[in-house]
Amino acid sequence: MIYLGLMSGTSLDGLDAVFCTFHPQGEGYGYEILFGTTVEYDDETREMLQNAPFVSGERLIFYDRKYGHHLGKKVNELIAQSGITPDIIASHGHTVFHAPDRKFTFQMGHGAAIAAECNLPVMNDFRSLDVALGGHGAPLVPIGDKLLFPQFDACLNLGGFANVSLERDGKRIAWDISPVNFIANHLASLKGKAYDHDGLTGAAGAVQKSLLDKLESLDYYRKKYPKSLGREWVESNMDFLLSGGDGYSIEDTLRTFYEHVALRITNDINLKSGKVLCTGGGAKNRFLMQCIQEKAQWEVVIPEDELIDFKEALIFAFLCFLKQTGKPNCLASVTGASRDSLSGSVLFVS
Repeated sequence: MIYLGLMSGTSLDGLDAVFCTFHPQGEGYGYEILFGTTVEYDDETREMLQNAPFVSGERLIFYDRKYGHHLGKKVNELIAQSGITPDIIASHGHTVFHAPDRKFTFQMGHGAAIAAECNLPVMNDFRSLDVALGGHGAPLVPIGDKLLFPQFDACLNLGGFANVSLERDGKRIAWDISPVNFIANHLASLKGKAYDHDGLTGAAGAVQKSLLDKLESLDYYRKKYPKSLGREWVESNMDFLLSGGDGYSIEDTLRTFYEHVALRITNDINLKSGKVLCTGGGAKNRFLMQCIQEKAQWEVVIPEDELIDFKEALIFAFLCFLKQTGKPNCLASVTGASRDSLSGSVLFVS
């Protein structure tokens, strides 16, 4: 079967889409990426996604359907562009609310609207069942890390948030480490940039100890896994960064933030050796990766751009594959749920 994985991250870089297949390989699975691309959001769609957490309930329902139809139309364009028709679409959607402590999470991009546009089966809503079972509904990628990339001692994703997964005592565990591009892109936007290319803006600044101490003292970093982060946590706990950094220049604020991210990552991935696979948009931030490499005792492995760009979309397609083959795709050891589950809702069209 051919799967189409769709992923929209909190950094709002665009819609990642990957056509792929899977096959048994050793104790895990192999994969083949047939075609992958990132569809940039137009200004209207990006503004809709940015505003979604702050609109009325009625407006949010409208946005959910509108974005679903938008995704479906983009899928049709991708099918025409690639010449590949998938057997099923696995759509993560775009996270608007994530509050597992209050028993809910919401990813916008209505599955029925996607299915209606494409006339193809759709699997979406991958997080809600785990949250209903008492879990965080995140991270969901670790089962893919475990079965697709067993040659690495840990897998680090540097997207809107940094998260890691690794084996401990025979179980896969994972957690969100800290914000990354969610903050970095915002700070870059205050300089009129979409993102901090190669980390050059941050590299031009200096670490400000008082700001670094303030970041390092946040309570989240002393919590044990399972734990996860979302927009709400950033707005409540890092509001001083969102407003520009306590009076420091953007360059100094970014430099300090990169130092903080590197410290949190190397503190959490407490390995004395081994290889760590690094993917996500942050893996292309050369200065941030340099900060991490200087502090890490493990080998930082940065793969080809295809995997950097599309690993999350690939793994959401893999979650769909696992559910179709009757295997759990959401691990209680990762999320803290009462049990493993086969997550995702499926919609069929006749």
